[in-house]
Amino acid sequence: MTERVPPSAARPTVLVARSPERSVALLALLRERGLDAVAAPVIERATVEDPAELDAARNLVAAGGYAWVAITSVNAVDALLGPAEPADTPALPGGNTPAGDSVAHGRQRLLGATHLGAGDLLRADTPADTPSPAPSPAPSHTSAGASRTGPVRWAAVGPATRQALEARGITVNLVPGTATGAGLADAFPAAPAENTPAENAHARRVLLPLGDLASGTLRAGLVAKGWTVDVVTAYRTVANELPPELHRRYDAVVVASGSAARQVAAQLGPQRVVAIGEPSARAAGAVGHTVLAVAAEPTDTALADAVTQALVSI
Repeated sequence: MTERVPPSAARPTVLVARSPERSVALLALLRERGLDAVAAPVIERATVEDPAELDAARNLVAAGGYAWVAITSVNAVDALLGPAEPADTPALPGGNTPAGDSVAHGRQRLLGATHLGAGDLLRADTPADTPSPAPSPAPSHTSAGASRTGPVRWAAVGPATRQALEARGITVNLVPGTATGAGLADAFPAAPAENTPAENAHARRVLLPLGDLASGTLRAGLVAKGWTVDVVTAYRTVANELPPELHRRYDAVVVASGSAARQVAAQLGPQRVVAIGEPSARAAGAVGHTVLAVAAEPTDTALADAVTQALVSI
């Protein structure tokens, strides 16, 4: 049975420190459990000042220049692929990409990269390598003309990121059991051997599109497994000032990233927080928050459970 906060004269207040659009389900769960919950972002995604590097990486993926793309946030999905198509719009618009919309065009090319032909492989300027052992791709992304090294594969750090990729027509090949950069590095396969033809140089390359404040944990873990990792800044994280009416103390604040935890501290001072995962919890503790609980997994249900249990126990 779902646990509820016991009724009282004043319902416990909860701030979910992210956009209302991304918090609809969590807000509904918290309110069902007797909490006075509101959502507002303390950070937001901003485009990079010079998109040339991201555009080049996008083109390289579409050309088959990487064995894997590793995604660690929904923001990185948005930056790399643009917004998801409406439910009634085909994932591959068949050439109807608006003129000048490089992100939409890039998405179409990236989707095409999941079934590359042998002639589409990029001759990368990297040492000669062997092809990587590819997992069996999903039927919707295979073709008779698939290359010998298989399609570009995609790794997602957790369920929300996986869902965001799948909403854009991407088949996700790897999701770790622990939704952190370290967990994704642990779950990643080892890179293939190096003594192979130059045309397969891409077989040991991984693209890692990150925010400008991301840690180097995942990159270090992949390098340790033998991968050549290209880190590209996909977006910037900037502060978003809370409206004056939300500047108060809360019974609990939900933070879904270290950046959000730091901005909550900067704008509201130390709070009692519930974190989406251990990295967020560590960042929250480092800036003076009291960490009430950490969600068992990075889902709305687990976050709602953690908030409810933490407030019941206070």
